Amino acid sequence: MDPEAALLAQSAGITLVTLMTTDAWQRTRDGITQLWHRMQPHRAETVAAELEATRDDALAAEAAGDRETLGELHAEWQGRLRRLLVARPDVAAELRALLDEVEPPGVPGSAVVQHARASGHARIHQAGRDQHIAER
Repeated sequence: MDPEAALLAQSAGITLVTLMTTDAWQRTRDGITQLWHRMQPHRAETVAAELEATRDDALAAEAAGDRETLGELHAEWQGRLRRLLVARPDVAAELRALLDEVEPPGVPGSAVVQHARASGHARIHQAGRDQHIAER
């Protein structure tokens, strides 16, 4: 799988689960279900049911502040979307367009992905937003 498609699956899984707990959920669910119906019609009903079950789990986890469960749900949908992209690479543009359409303006649902490696006495400082370091 090409790295760009892998990043799309990762971002889409996080965005999808994040949107499950927002007002954008119905449009998101409809868009993902329609996408599956066109690309893998034999799986569309199953995916629709899995979306609803995941939403119930996401709402409960959000209410409880359970970040671990939310992370598991992100990973679960990243895997499903990755498998769809592997089977149907032509779906990437449509998936991107759907996510752009349903994501609330100014509220990014995708994660900031950072990778770092240090050795010896090296220090790494990473942030997804503001960071202030005062070393003396």
